Amino acid sequence: MASAAEQLAANLNFGALAKADELKKRIWFTLGALLVYRLGTYIPIPGINPDALADVFKTQQQGILGLFNMFSGGAVGRLAIFALNIMPYISASIIIQLLTSVVPSLETLKKEGEAGRKIINQYTRYLTVVLATFQAYGIAVGLQASSNLVAEPGLFFLVSTTITLVGGTMFLMWIGEQITARGIGNGSSLIIFAGIVAELPAAIAGTLELGRQGAISTAVILLVIVMAFGVTAFIVYMERAQRRLLINYPKRQVGNRVYEGQTSFLPLKLNTSGVIPPIFASSLLLLPTTIAGFSAQSGGTGFLATLSAYLAHGRPLFMALYAALIIFFAFFYTAIVFNPVETADNLKKHGGFIPGIRPGERTAEHIDWVLTRITVLGAAYLTIICLLPELLISQFALPFYFGGTSLLIVVSVTMDTVSQVHGHLLAHQYEGLVKKAKLRGKRR
Repeated sequence: MASAAEQLAANLNFGALAKADELKKRIWFTLGALLVYRLGTYIPIPGINPDALADVFKTQQQGILGLFNMFSGGAVGRLAIFALNIMPYISASIIIQLLTSVVPSLETLKKEGEAGRKIINQYTRYLTVVLATFQAYGIAVGLQASSNLVAEPGLFFLVSTTITLVGGTMFLMWIGEQITARGIGNGSSLIIFAGIVAELPAAIAGTLELGRQGAISTAVILLVIVMAFGVTAFIVYMERAQRRLLINYPKRQVGNRVYEGQTSFLPLKLNTSGVIPPIFASSLLLLPTTIAGFSAQSGGTGFLATLSAYLAHGRPLFMALYAALIIFFAFFYTAIVFNPVETADNLKKHGGFIPGIRPGERTAEHIDWVLTRITVLGAAYLTIICLLPELLISQFALPFYFGGTSLLIVVSVTMDTVSQVHGHLLAHQYEGLVKKAKLRGKRR
């Protein structure tokens, strides 16, 4: 017989949204915060020549600038105050997450619950300031070194640009935290999602214009549309896929009462690493291309220029390294975010065990064995998702928005957001049931 929670989840529908006042407030707050973010992507940094910037960006669209421009919703191409976007915060979060598995003091804080989590979040903010300052200063120096980009180069431009970009990142970090706390959740992911989706119509219009001009054939455009729908369906299927390990809990006696044993499942996602591997792999591979592009503008040639030629989109070396880096980061990040030993210890403390497996070390080894094998499938899935669109991008000069990374982010964040909304609706229906039960009790 289905439990009350399962019955509520089965009967859940978005028609209840009209009655969920708290959820509506959260949705409106989230939309308002994202609107503020989008307005900030159109406020340019002072002292920049927009015409010269447009000329430089045309030559760098297939480099890391093009990738970051996609994540920032076009803010990099306009050199807006949100040009760094929330990427330094995400990088800092990943670094702190990695350190919690290496540094004993951080690992202890992680186990202290809410108090430890607040301290770790504060460390993440400090590291975000450091990373954002380093990146903002590098951008300011690079802009000043390029000819005709800066109207009045000098110390004032370096300081003002650095402060502006760091302030923009910290403001976005605060907006993301507010969306998580007062909105519908997933604040940082929703900011990146909003940036990609906001620029998607322009990318589609540009592709259709290329088709009208004859630069891209109609068959290719239809192939891209079919591929986008097929990849989206494949992502949804694979992101929901999981391997469920059966967990048994023995009978318990509390006083004179004997409680029957229970059965539950330990879900292991097929893609535990999420979208981190494609983002890291793309950033590492596109970095030499971008540096070579700037050095070429300054009149420099050499090893980087030769390397960037071999690392162009669609070249065999690029595709091989891209696949290898995705697979590496898929295994590496999965090992960081999921600890089989800790999971096995928690099961042992609560009396749970996997049938046929001895609790403790043997359980940890079994979980690690299963996780390693499903990660092979997850890494293969990420590689296929990212390489197939990459071929179209390289062959027909399509924008990054049709790549596997952007589709993966959009679909994953959409699924997470829908789950968050379902959770709020479920909580609202629970509140309704509790109120009805209280009224019935008073009548009796």
